[in-house]
Amino acid sequence: MTLQPSVAPMTLTTVVASTRPGRVGRSVADWFALRASEDDRFESHTVDLYELALPFFDEPHPPALRQYTKSHTRAWSRIVDASDAFVFVTPEYNGCFPAPLKNAWDYLAVEWQHKPAAFVSYGGVSAGTRAAQMGKQVVANLRMLPIGPTVSIPFVNGLVEGGDFRPGKIHEAAAEQVLDELARTARVMGRLRRGTY
Repeated sequence: MTLQPSVAPMTLTTVVASTRPGRVGRSVADWFALRASEDDRFESHTVDLYELALPFFDEPHPPALRQYTKSHTRAWSRIVDASDAFVFVTPEYNGCFPAPLKNAWDYLAVEWQHKPAAFVSYGGVSAGTRAAQMGKQVVANLRMLPIGPTVSIPFVNGLVEGGDFRPGKIHEAAAEQVLDELARTARVMGRLRRGTY
């Protein structure tokens, strides 16, 4: 894909939702982020919630006020504010997404608004699809735009070799659909945020 000189790449942040020992989520996220970095439309970044280590929400003021008192909140705010689009890489715990992901969402409000969100879900037979569907409801309440295309990975443990996720053709094709839709929507949403639509 050729980048037109007048069009700067958009910042795409891939968020690793699982923080548990032995997780495969980081390897899945690394694959997707690498795939995104090969796309001229994006500048790809990864945020690992395990490394970010946000405590459970501990700010005294509602997030919508942006009156942050903690350095970890201000750091997270800067990351989200600078991003044009997001991909949330999540497993499914008891039919839902992990608590650290909900906590990361809840820390902020304004920074999420008018940005597209995609999901890469993984697990056993269900491929984490219920986590993705529930996540779409949450991000919509944050005034994000959850896109339709997703990457769903069933029986993920069978696709990890030596700590690396080995995607099949179906995963690669799904990733391409996600990136295409994110590129379209992020451009439009960026104009909306800047008031230039």
